[in-house]
Amino acid sequence: MSVPGARIGLVGPLPPPSGGMANQTLQLSNLLREEGFKVDLIQVNRPYRPGWVARLKGVRAVFRLVPYIAHLWASAGRVQLFHIMANSGWSWHLFAAPAIWIAKLRGIPVIVNYRGGEADVFFDRDFSSVRPSLSRADAIIVPSGFLDAVFAKRGFPTRIVPNIIDLSRFQAEARPYALGPRESPHLIVTRNLELIYDNATALRAFSIVRHAYPAARLTLAGTGPERSALEKLAAGLGVADAVVFSGRVDNERMAALYRSADLMLNPSLADNMPISVLEALASGVPVVTTNVGGVPYLVEHEKTALLVPPKNPEAMAEAVLLLLNDPVRAEEIRQAGIDSVRQYAWPNVRARLLHVYEQLLAKTSRSMADVQ
Repeated sequence: MSVPGARIGLVGPLPPPSGGMANQTLQLSNLLREEGFKVDLIQVNRPYRPGWVARLKGVRAVFRLVPYIAHLWASAGRVQLFHIMANSGWSWHLFAAPAIWIAKLRGIPVIVNYRGGEADVFFDRDFSSVRPSLSRADAIIVPSGFLDAVFAKRGFPTRIVPNIIDLSRFQAEARPYALGPRESPHLIVTRNLELIYDNATALRAFSIVRHAYPAARLTLAGTGPERSALEKLAAGLGVADAVVFSGRVDNERMAALYRSADLMLNPSLADNMPISVLEALASGVPVVTTNVGGVPYLVEHEKTALLVPPKNPEAMAEAVLLLLNDPVRAEEIRQAGIDSVRQYAWPNVRARLLHVYEQLLAKTSRSMADVQ
């Protein structure tokens, strides 16, 4: 059957904030529309109405959940397929699971597009409550071999459909490595300021790098509850004057930030297939990253990036200095990284995703005429 023209209910978060899954949801909805699909976008993080509800932590979920469920129910009556962007924790229970059950009640197939580096821990803790809804999915797609292994361990087959990188936005430019080390290298971290991303380790590593490169600079691009603590840490380490907390950075400015960077640090404690790492590689920025979760499935140590243990600022600083002090090696890793991300361009991901759509749409009795 011809897939384009079908009506898809895409369930997921949207920016702001510009997190990995929110950006992927928005990008996928735009790409599907360009392919000729009719996309009904069901946003799980719509702004609270009225706005003051956001301050009522005990009850605000109800104000978001009730209209969300109503939107799901209405959408399931006019689409042929639900594609659910799913994550671990309460996000699963509040948003993914209800979408699955409503799809089943209304007789449409459902794809669970599972993401999140904490999946293994979440399943160890909550799988008895996750299994009933997950088992109703007609297909489970994941972006990495790491998550494929997590699901296989629990008896659920998946199909790997990688994350999508917009190579028209994130492009490599000429870098200075062939000219020798810079006196004032610019390091960046593009993760939110949350404990799971361990920006503190990046700050501590940066303070070590500053001994060798006193004019080095660090930009932390993201928002989150740890900002105050991180600012105090930067001051305590004596590097506050060299650290910029840029706050939230939209997609357009993010591309410019990568172009200004000499190295990208990813200090996270748990990860799946971090978009930020792919964006850095596509932008021609060498990456030093922790070797957690799905990251070793994404990059190859000493070929496309340098991997270090988590919570180890000394190891991270050593890797940074290795690249800064050896521009030839840095250039080799940079070029290999650029080559490695071409597989994540939409033309390459498209065939995998549309194959899943085609298989499920062939099974549904609801035609395009039924949902006009």
